[in-house]
Amino acid sequence: MRVLVVEDSLTVRRRLCEVLEADPGIEIIGEAEDGRQAIDLCTKRRPDVITMDMMLPVMTGLAATEYIMAHCPTPILICSASTNRGELFKTYDALAAGAVEVLEKPRGDEIDGSWERRFVETLKLVARIPVITHPRARLGALGVPRSLPPVTPHREVGAPPSCRLVAIGASTGGPGALVDILRALPKEFRLPLLLVLHINEPFGTAFADWLDGQSSRRVAYAVDGELLSSTAGRVVMAPPDRHLVVDNGRLRLTRDPERNSCRPSVDVLFESLARECGGSVTACLLTGMGRDGAAGLLAIRRAGGFTIAQDEATSVVYGMPQEAARLGAAMRVLPLGDIAGFLKYLPGEVSK
Repeated sequence: MRVLVVEDSLTVRRRLCEVLEADPGIEIIGEAEDGRQAIDLCTKRRPDVITMDMMLPVMTGLAATEYIMAHCPTPILICSASTNRGELFKTYDALAAGAVEVLEKPRGDEIDGSWERRFVETLKLVARIPVITHPRARLGALGVPRSLPPVTPHREVGAPPSCRLVAIGASTGGPGALVDILRALPKEFRLPLLLVLHINEPFGTAFADWLDGQSSRRVAYAVDGELLSSTAGRVVMAPPDRHLVVDNGRLRLTRDPERNSCRPSVDVLFESLARECGGSVTACLLTGMGRDGAAGLLAIRRAGGFTIAQDEATSVVYGMPQEAARLGAAMRVLPLGDIAGFLKYLPGEVSK
């Protein structure tokens, strides 16, 4: 596995390289200390995967990510210590532009090589993900306003007879997919939209604020005890390290055990909706690694709800939606650009 390490701190860069050099299956093909060097080395040496810091001199990690994903697409693992709001927003922008995953830098107080193992394992996972030229990144790198995805109206026979709410689950590749869907929904869309996204700590703390600024639709983290009926027209997210469930008409946040190594878990939300709302739910499972959400999507279908999975061609990682398709949980398998086109025509008194 040929790795390009991009990090401006010599101390941190040496640490990353030492960890990687200890693995006989990894070759470091270059080191860069700024974004322009990263682009030059990526173009000339074509690594299998890149570790990318966000706060770089000359050209930021975000700008380098946008250029690389637009012109020489390569799997990118963001390796960052940035946790303030502005720097977190740049991380989310990079994920939306095609970076695959984000991992915190080593703090120096880790024990038993836990961070080192996680770093190498994550990098190997990221390296196996096929990436494509990212149109959002190309437009962002050129300073052109980002266009909306094509929306195909869906009024097929078999659409749900009524709908009280929409639920969406996503993981790897989810930030960009969610932005596309929210931007394509019309202002008149008034159904509540409940959302679970997997994003590593400590990087999830400001994601709802970032997503709130990406479209005209209001986005916020869920508040324990909030009435579901009060969320019409809004996007309500599970906060970091909390499961989101609906119980007796209220949103509830729990610290129950992880499901599929995830908290929040898509399965936990979807299964609560199957119990609480049954046939009045439309649920979508988007791009993501693993299988979280597939069993919950099946539970919603069995309860009479309507279920959608993103297709392989538009998924960054066809893991979660593929598992849903394998289980027979998805009533529709749609390209990302068509999902909002389907949602906008959901029948329901609130959305008419």
